[in-house]
Amino acid sequence: MDWRVWAIRGAITVTDNTEAAIGEAVTELLDALEERNQFDPTCIISATFSVTRDLDAVFPAAIARPRPGWNDVALIDVQHMHVEGSLPCCIRVLMHVQLPSTHPKVQHAYLRGASNLRPDLVVTG
Repeated sequence: MDWRVWAIRGAITVTDNTEAAIGEAVTELLDALEERNQFDPTCIISATFSVTRDLDAVFPAAIARPRPGWNDVALIDVQHMHVEGSLPCCIRVLMHVQLPSTHPKVQHAYLRGASNLRPDLVVTG
């Protein structure tokens, strides 16, 4: 079987700068990405999380690491570049996943207020 590395993106906004709110948002985002793309988390090569400068209560990677199959994934957190007037309280993720080359087109997830970032990639229904 031929394999390919796919880049899967996602973003979500957070209601508050608390560990609970960030944890809920990260879990919602990663659940959506796994469900939409039907992959085994052990196929994830790496995930980079970026957060806007107003979120510092917990690292998103710390929320992701205990998920089933995520313990060997290379994870990193970075602060997203600040641009005046940009979407606040936002967590973004870029995952590299090894999947069969016959895998259907990947589905990105832009949830909550982040749906305005890429309305062309928002899945409804």
